[in-house]
Amino acid sequence: MRRREFITLLGSTAATWPLAAGAKQPAARVYRVGYLAIASRERTLQNIRAFEEGLRSLGYRIGENAVIEYRFADGEMGRLAALATNLVGLGVDVIVSGNNVTTVAAMKATTTIPIVMTNSAEPVSAGFVASLARPGGNVTGFSSEPGDEINGKRLEFLKDTLPKLSRVGILWNPDFTPNQDRLTSVREATEALGLTVVRAEARGPEALEQAFATMTRERAQGLVVLSDGVLFNHRGLIGGMAVRNRLPAISAVREYAEAGLLLSYGIDLPDQFRRSAVFIDKIFNGAKAGDLPVERPTKFELVINQKTAKALGLTVPPAMLAQADVVIE
Repeated sequence: MRRREFITLLGSTAATWPLAAGAKQPAARVYRVGYLAIASRERTLQNIRAFEEGLRSLGYRIGENAVIEYRFADGEMGRLAALATNLVGLGVDVIVSGNNVTTVAAMKATTTIPIVMTNSAEPVSAGFVASLARPGGNVTGFSSEPGDEINGKRLEFLKDTLPKLSRVGILWNPDFTPNQDRLTSVREATEALGLTVVRAEARGPEALEQAFATMTRERAQGLVVLSDGVLFNHRGLIGGMAVRNRLPAISAVREYAEAGLLLSYGIDLPDQFRRSAVFIDKIFNGAKAGDLPVERPTKFELVINQKTAKALGLTVPPAMLAQADVVIE
């Protein structure tokens, strides 16, 4: 039977990670981990906690035999290059990157320090690795893309809550390269479901008002948010505008539903940050990043924000509520 969580917007239950048997690190060695994020510390606390939990579960003591150098761009992509260069200058033993833009910044800063991706889209086509099975180079970690079919699943969930849905807004940042392929995938999924797409671009918070005005003018009835580091950093603003504009919305990660979107369905992102510690442990114990296969996501979650549903005057079908992993009351 599926375990369900009930959380409020003010907090959540911390995840746990099983202790790995036989994990050993030299007591005298102090490892230095660089952590590069496009979002702010406040916007990614859930992932930070999961990442540190993963390290502790493997026997690392944060601040003692494992020192983490955090660098946050606060949503400003232009800062990433300098932050990545700074981490390299500190002589970190490994760099943890988030999405594609942070992985690109880390790769430009070093070709020798191992880089562990936690959430990079299409790493092969993006040029990060030679293949998922044998990455080569100094990069490994997790892909964020389980396959195109997940976009159809998100649209199905949105349609389940809006049986008369016919026009769907797509909020996306064209500067995030993987979004081009995502947009094609979403468009194919909407065609299969007989839906019409209303595209709305937003490269940053200053473009959101115009994007929502476009969707309202074009009579969008629902909204799919294609997440990237910039929009993720402003998800609270997006959630509020979606409610004000009466647009039931879905995105890929739980934090969007916590920020006010009606739904999210996608990978369990904190789980991937937690599991990235396993890659780091293997590297610290002598493995080469290029020899460690890149992993695809295996854990997915459906999050429903009942508070938003009530604000929009919607009733989420009982069968969908029963299927949810997380219900925000």
